[in-house]
Amino acid sequence: MSLSWQQLHHLVGASSDEEVSTVFTGIGALDDAGPQDVSFLGNPRYEPQLADTAAGAVLVPEGDYSVSDTCRFISVPNPSGAFSKLIDYFQQQANPFVPGVSSGAHVDDGVSLDPEKVRVAPGVVIERGAVIGDGTRIGPGCLIGSEVVIGRDCILHSGVVVRERCTLGDRVVLQPGCVIGSDGYGFDLVEGRHQKVPQVGIVKIDDDVEVGANSCLDRARFGATVIGEGTKIDNLVQIAHNVKIGKHCLVVAQSGVAGSSKLGNYVTIAAQSGVAGHLEIADQAILSAQSGLLKNISQPGVYMGTPARPMKAEQRKMAAVARLPKLREELRDLKKKLEDLLPE
Repeated sequence: MSLSWQQLHHLVGASSDEEVSTVFTGIGALDDAGPQDVSFLGNPRYEPQLADTAAGAVLVPEGDYSVSDTCRFISVPNPSGAFSKLIDYFQQQANPFVPGVSSGAHVDDGVSLDPEKVRVAPGVVIERGAVIGDGTRIGPGCLIGSEVVIGRDCILHSGVVVRERCTLGDRVVLQPGCVIGSDGYGFDLVEGRHQKVPQVGIVKIDDDVEVGANSCLDRARFGATVIGEGTKIDNLVQIAHNVKIGKHCLVVAQSGVAGSSKLGNYVTIAAQSGVAGHLEIADQAILSAQSGLLKNISQPGVYMGTPARPMKAEQRKMAAVARLPKLREELRDLKKKLEDLLPE
């Protein structure tokens, strides 16, 4: 697990004609990195730490930085993004892909996979008709239902459930404990009893999606619940049946999207927000934390509050509400003055 000076530059997309003998073996924060570690400056507030860091190299934004005797600076357009490439590199070196199907896994005879190109851990159950793409890793205790299709280079961490007929694209990451294709929540009241509405659709996840730990994506009543390419879903998120989420959206922890709602591309749903059912959200709209959306959003922008409204309008309302106690005192004083002026 090491990188030469030239290999480091190549990995982060930089160039250098300088010959440096240092070999880099790890990564670290500015305040605890060592001479063989690479660090990064991701926020200007930490710039004073550059003078004291012991890191062998630091990824910095393009600009002028004072020269250090012990540390070399590498200019890149996005230090945080470049540093993520380093993290991926060292993680891959520490946990290399070792193909094979564990003897402790149960794989039905009708499953399509190449045991020399996939990794299946102990305790995994893969039911009949499933298709597993090359380069995919399935962690301990996962359940892959019948006729599930999983693309190439996916990572399913421990305890993931992908129920029958759901599909995953390439490079999908499912964090521990998430459930793909659980029944949608639907009941009809018949003769005083709640009667379950059958949920016979699927969940369709496109390429490069990540779903966080213990999140649930419900199968459609019919058709498909769809998660678009590049979308990232945080931990403890609920996506209901027949929801359609566009490309490169962010859905943050403890949020929920109710049935049949549609999110455009590059939509952000911040933490602990709720979206009611059968709504549509325009491309590039942002729903701020702890908001409740009760009607469609037709224009991009930031929305907040319950019911969610454009941010500036909601902030004016919040400012007005904050002034109410003072206004009440002023009205009480005015009333007393008027009463003193009026004859008995």
